[in-house]
Amino acid sequence: QVQLVESGGALVQPGGSLRLSCAASGFTFSSNAMSWVRQAPGKGLEWLSTINSGGGGTRYANSVKGRFTISRDNAKNTLYLQMNSLKPDDTAVYYCAKSVSFNGNTLDARGQGTLVTVSS
Repeated sequence: QVQLVESGGALVQPGGSLRLSCAASGFTFSSNAMSWVRQAPGKGLEWLSTINSGGGGTRYANSVKGRFTISRDNAKNTLYLQMNSLKPDDTAVYYCAKSVSFNGNTLDARGQGTLVTVSS
């Protein structure tokens, strides 16, 4: 059964950085595109980024392009999200997700999430 466990969420000041991790199990991680999505308080789910199975291809939402970097370590079955220049609007629960494909935004599994709060 697919398991995705996020970690790394914290309280950080505006302008700060944070790296989220997601440990994956229960499926062939190296064969699947993976994504990060988030949900801010009172808002819907927002897609942020997707990485292809090999790690050589990435896509980003305009809201995070140039500030966030998605990466993966297939040897460790782990997905990462490096977040720089954080803003209060980045406050949200962040989820890693197993994607149906690299080019679409359809997800077929999601973790429990990790909370990121950006505040002074």
